Amino acid sequence: MPGLIHDSDEHSAIRESVGKIADRYGAAYFLERARANEDIHELWADLGAAGLLGVHLPEEYGGGGSGMREAVVVVEELAAHGFPMLIWVISPAMIGSVLAAHASPELKQEWLPGIADGTKRVAFGLTEPDAGSNSHRVSTTATRDGDGWRLSGQKYYISAVDRCDAILVVARDAEHSTDAKGKLSIFVVPTDAPGLTYSPIPTSIVSPDKQFTVYFDDVAVGRDQLVGEAGNGLRQVFAALNPERVLVGAITTGVGRYAIAKAAAYAKDRAVWGVPIGQHQGVAHPLADAHIGVETARLATRHAAELYDAGHPGAGEAANIAKYAGAEAALKALDQAIQTHGGNGLAQEYGLSDLWFVTRLMRTAPVSREMVLNFVAQTSLGLPRSY
Repeated sequence: MPGLIHDSDEHSAIRESVGKIADRYGAAYFLERARANEDIHELWADLGAAGLLGVHLPEEYGGGGSGMREAVVVVEELAAHGFPMLIWVISPAMIGSVLAAHASPELKQEWLPGIADGTKRVAFGLTEPDAGSNSHRVSTTATRDGDGWRLSGQKYYISAVDRCDAILVVARDAEHSTDAKGKLSIFVVPTDAPGLTYSPIPTSIVSPDKQFTVYFDDVAVGRDQLVGEAGNGLRQVFAALNPERVLVGAITTGVGRYAIAKAAAYAKDRAVWGVPIGQHQGVAHPLADAHIGVETARLATRHAAELYDAGHPGAGEAANIAKYAGAEAALKALDQAIQTHGGNGLAQEYGLSDLWFVTRLMRTAPVSREMVLNFVAQTSLGLPRSY
């Protein structure tokens, strides 16, 4: 379907490669695996073998050496084929970016090649029941124990930890913190580490990437598992947040494209009173309006990726705007696509209603729309801080 994004030859090739792999499986594969609580390991392995998981990671660690712009193409095109893959955003994008920027050469060599080729996946352990969006209130604590640390606490709404080999844990560093101010440290902790357990959080989200509470009961971590500098983890966490927001923009605009394409095809074929329903402005105009919103969000997302790759100071603002615009546009497009299908919009065979909650999640996570508005009000408009 034509849009406002005009790809370079390189991006067209990436998009075509993603599309060929996605078409071999079909959107039904993703949804059926999600409903059955089964992994999508075959698809993940194929994406890794094709170089589509590590496209943005350093070449010396098995990546493609490109940037966030190329990652956006991959993630958006997967979602546009019916595969809104949260784990792509978490493991290759967020964790890969943090490790590439801050990890020791040994940690990079241990984890980045596997992340790039799909043989390893790493979850992200930041959110907690009592901290919400406030990373300054993290209570999971790293306490010094000889040359290493002991981790105690819990993390909440951690995606896909049951499918991952490790979790990047953000912890309050007891040695560097005071009662007035907490300092953070980050560790790569294998999911089979003694004392690490997790339990599922039942949700309405239809996705292979389930949500979990993760418990750390005196989990031992060594100095070789520390990412970057002890007590300086907040800055290192921020290395993950802009890629996360940019790629949520990519996921959501991909879902928007998927929904509009299905609705437009249905509106051309479905005839009532002798004419296609798409001939009626009551059907056509809302779909056109949704398409405009999705295409505008795609432009915002591409712009945010370009600023991130350039190291531009405006990347944070652009990433937040892309995330906000994408989530709002995708929900509107998906809702209108369901409405266009009438009762069929709620039938599983049409592949729309099952995407509602995972798309709705993107309005709340990884940062809520209210926190994005707080950021824009304070940073873009210069208004007083409200929190």
